[in-house]
Amino acid sequence: MRPAQLGPIRQTYSGTAEFPPLAKAYTQVSQVVKETGLLRRTGWFYALVGTVLALALGGIVTGFILLGDSWSQLLMAGALGIVMTQVAFLAHEAAHRQILSSGPANARLARILASGVVGISYAWWDSKHTRHHGNPNRVGKDPDIEVDTISFLDADAAQARGLRRLITRKQGWLFFPLLTLEGLNLHWQGIRHLLQRGPVKGRWLELGLVTLRLAVVIVPVFLLLPLGMAFAFMGVQLAVFGVYMGASFAPNHKGMPVIAPDAKLDFFSKQVRTSRNISGGWWATWLMGGLNYQVEHHLFPNMPRPHLAQAREIVRDFCRSHGVPYTETTLWRSYGIVIEYLNRVGLAARDPFDCPAATQLRRA
Repeated sequence: MRPAQLGPIRQTYSGTAEFPPLAKAYTQVSQVVKETGLLRRTGWFYALVGTVLALALGGIVTGFILLGDSWSQLLMAGALGIVMTQVAFLAHEAAHRQILSSGPANARLARILASGVVGISYAWWDSKHTRHHGNPNRVGKDPDIEVDTISFLDADAAQARGLRRLITRKQGWLFFPLLTLEGLNLHWQGIRHLLQRGPVKGRWLELGLVTLRLAVVIVPVFLLLPLGMAFAFMGVQLAVFGVYMGASFAPNHKGMPVIAPDAKLDFFSKQVRTSRNISGGWWATWLMGGLNYQVEHHLFPNMPRPHLAQAREIVRDFCRSHGVPYTETTLWRSYGIVIEYLNRVGLAARDPFDCPAATQLRRA
């Protein structure tokens, strides 16, 4: 059986679904992965990536200073958005304990990178992302499929009202344009989380880091550039950051099977059946920070990026021999699947008298 190239668009796993007995599947695959040494840390790789990104940031700062009062600064803004996304990938890997040897050290690094460099609350993101990993695409438990302008479930689309209803009707086509606002949304969600009532781990440290980071970025921009150009610079930086982040995370699960709240799936089936890999090899790995190996990342979230390609061979062979769908497609095809899926969900927000079936009944 060849790996599936396209994930099912509207399939939902209910509580009565039956699957092959794979209770020990994860244990078996994990044993092979451990014996192969794929969980070993690769400090040399992350040192190299960190150095490259530090040099890139230095180059952007130098370019910003040399260009002065020029609309060419928008090129620097776009480059900054790309580099910030790459730093966010590193923060993601540190949060998953992929970089350093101990959990606390990784958490500190992730907080510095996310809050101090990218400007997003690590506490907010970590809580949200942990819940996603535990129950990907499960209704009521995965925060990544909760409604937030875009509806990922028919029930949420049907409840859309006002402006959100208008957006939902065409949300597939509007998805990527809306991502230009995602950078601003990520910053806002993090700050709102830090300012909410109730316990927040590292609240004051993160507020200090986020504030310092905003000052380091925003103050020089508005001091050295004319007002209109400064706003344009920040707009381009946030837009590029939002589109790059969204375009890297969206292909991973959107359009894959949705798990009903009462469904019973073993860990291996749950992670593999709801995840989609992106083909392309090394260039896709660099472009997406290792998120192109989403199946392997969900099975082994603490596996360093350089080992994911080898793990893919092990997992894919195991899925082939046990009849488990293994989904992998190209990056561009994945975007087509995401757009199609969101448009299908958006149909639930349309007036019932606008649907083809209702029109035919009226004509009859």
